[in-house]
Amino acid sequence: RSTPGGAVSFDLHATPAVTVHVIHSPTTKPTTDSRWPLDPDIEVVVTVDVTSRTIDDNQVKISYYDREGHELAVAWLYLTCVEVSLDVDSSRSGRVKGRGKDKDKAKWTWGPDGQGAVLLVNCDRDSPGAGGTDSSQADIRTPADLQDMSVMLLRTQGPSAVFAEYQVVLHVPETDADKVRVFHAVRDDAHPHYKPVLGPDKLSYVLDSAGHGNNTFYVEGLAFPDRGFSGLVSFSASLLEVPHKDSPGTPIFTDTVVFRVAPWIMTPNTQQPLEVFVCSIQQGVDSNDAFLEGLRALLRKANCRLTVCSEQDTLSDRWIQDELEFGYVEAPHKTLPVVFDSPRNRGLKDFAFKKILGPDFGYVTREPPGKSVTSLDSFGNLEVSPPVTVRGKEYPLGRILIGSPLPWASGRRMSKAVRDFLFAQAVQAPLEVYSEWLSVGHVDEFLTFVPAADRKGFRLLLASPNACYALFKEKQQQGHGEATQFIGSRGARGWGSEGWDGSSGSFPQRCIDWNRNLLKQELGLSEQDIVDIPQLFILAGSRAEALFPDMVNMLVLGRHLGIPKPFGPAVGGRCCLEQRVRELLEPLGLSCTFIDDFFSYHALSGDVHCGTNVRRKPFAFKWWHMVP
Repeated sequence: RSTPGGAVSFDLHATPAVTVHVIHSPTTKPTTDSRWPLDPDIEVVVTVDVTSRTIDDNQVKISYYDREGHELAVAWLYLTCVEVSLDVDSSRSGRVKGRGKDKDKAKWTWGPDGQGAVLLVNCDRDSPGAGGTDSSQADIRTPADLQDMSVMLLRTQGPSAVFAEYQVVLHVPETDADKVRVFHAVRDDAHPHYKPVLGPDKLSYVLDSAGHGNNTFYVEGLAFPDRGFSGLVSFSASLLEVPHKDSPGTPIFTDTVVFRVAPWIMTPNTQQPLEVFVCSIQQGVDSNDAFLEGLRALLRKANCRLTVCSEQDTLSDRWIQDELEFGYVEAPHKTLPVVFDSPRNRGLKDFAFKKILGPDFGYVTREPPGKSVTSLDSFGNLEVSPPVTVRGKEYPLGRILIGSPLPWASGRRMSKAVRDFLFAQAVQAPLEVYSEWLSVGHVDEFLTFVPAADRKGFRLLLASPNACYALFKEKQQQGHGEATQFIGSRGARGWGSEGWDGSSGSFPQRCIDWNRNLLKQELGLSEQDIVDIPQLFILAGSRAEALFPDMVNMLVLGRHLGIPKPFGPAVGGRCCLEQRVRELLEPLGLSCTFIDDFFSYHALSGDVHCGTNVRRKPFAFKWWHMVP
């Protein structure tokens, strides 16, 4: 309303629950009797911090005065305070805090002082009868399912008469609706019931019981970050004025919260092993019974659990490392192991889905359009480094390594669907290295990481033809030139055999050297962080393959290493290749066990690494504390 004629000043008085703020310029001052000039630059803001019990139970009295100080008129402002607050675990403490504790709830920020809630993709299968992951079901079938979801509280409080005339609506943007599902916890005859209220086919939900305290909602993630989806989703609660039944309503107030979907995280060799998976092959010449015996002995030393997958379950496909990769997802309230199933799809195609997916064990996969895959889509072509710091930038969860052609070259490449998924996780900054020079084309054929007690806490092991030639030449000069190198189905060769002068090794060595320089630059490594493991390759057409079982293709279980037995030349009754590897690695506190892998002896592709897969302990570091 307009001010009365002749008025030059005013003052304000309010009931106890009301706080009055007068915003003014530094030169504007109240009089000694606390009256303010009627200045157009003055702004009065009133706030109420206590929910009203009745309509208009808070008042502000405004009195107007003339130049002589006479009161000319009085105006009353009647206030009714209602609470509409949408709250999540924005502080990432593992619980939803009380009213007004979280500021800027509509923002999500990284770092140890960051804010914004975390949402898990509900990708396990807590319901035994469910056909797929829990997120594929439109309902909640077991209370255990709730642990995979994030809590969201909608608090509404105030006089019932207000909520009889206004609506409280919970809503999700259309762009986010297919990434989430929301369930409202309601009680029916004292039994909890979880009503699906938001999701792919529903953008809004009108609260029936507004004004009566807390309403609990459970938020379920349906999609991982991926190309075109950063992982951020938001929800809002709005108080709407609805003049008549068919009106869409006018927002009076909106409160918004934001979640980030937890990324899938790989674990490097330096993480503690929890469980080793291996496929049993019982039939014929491909039987790996002898290998399993050696593996069991290694796992007893490493104090690690062994899970042997039956031939019936694997359809005689032994290469479990190529089929899947173990990782995890994490929120402040829960950590969940998740297996990533490759599009390789051979005999092990359905193994992860049928045998690993289950209660508190999630599953994710990516399939390229048209089902066209190459050898580079196998997950032997997927590694992750330990944590590194590169030119001052920290990668506390390491960096993913993907085998690819040279950056400027065409050739086989991991499918775009898989690469897009890995890059979108954001927390392990994938790096593409050059592996297409190999016949199989996997990064694990020429590099691996092992733990070490000094320096950065690990070493990068690189296959090295030069180191192997140097070793063989050394032994030849020591008078052992008649010793032979067994090379599986290719027979045996002595030191002077054709092609062992280094000419067939120059191409593989140049390819490895290119990767060496790239990894030094992109992982912040020095020469002291790298160990060269003797290994020879032979050209098969335009690409290379290992001449004898590839020792870099090892199984890393803490300080215990399971290494493919190279069947190298015996010098003094001992394999000189094994002896050299021991000399290189045992000073780092590592224990080397060379496993007699009969299959790799004949086929040069061994069970030790390719035929095993390790689930490891998650990082202690929380991914939301980093700054990508």
